[in-house]
Amino acid sequence: MHLAQVEPGKTAFVSEIAAQNNISKKFLDAILLELRKGGILRSKKGPGGGYALSKPASEIYIGHAVRILDGPLAPIRCASKTAFEACDDCDHPEDCQVRHSMTEVRDAISAVLDNMTLEDMVRRRSPALTTKSGTAD
Repeated sequence: MHLAQVEPGKTAFVSEIAAQNNISKKFLDAILLELRKGGILRSKKGPGGGYALSKPASEIYIGHAVRILDGPLAPIRCASKTAFEACDDCDHPEDCQVRHSMTEVRDAISAVLDNMTLEDMVRRRSPALTTKSGTAD
């Protein structure tokens, strides 16, 4: 969310993002690298370098970011569309009621996250998280 609030065309340093959001720089480095590999971020080296969004926040969907960082949205492997893996003790996954229920859960999660943009998240941010100047961190 920090990068969604950076002026377009500008970048932010990892150390700045980590400090302002109370996140370990090492942990944040790993996250930013994965998001860059996934096409959500761009990076620039040298003076004026850092990270920025690769496209407007209104075009970045949270479902895509979650999948980049955490993998499939399904709560169990046999309910996944992209990483299906049958359970060891299940001979008929097509008839399994647990799988059918978890598929509904996956679809509900996907319906929310695949329709929510980064811009939506920034807009919904709690007023309690704003600074004294009235702008979000």
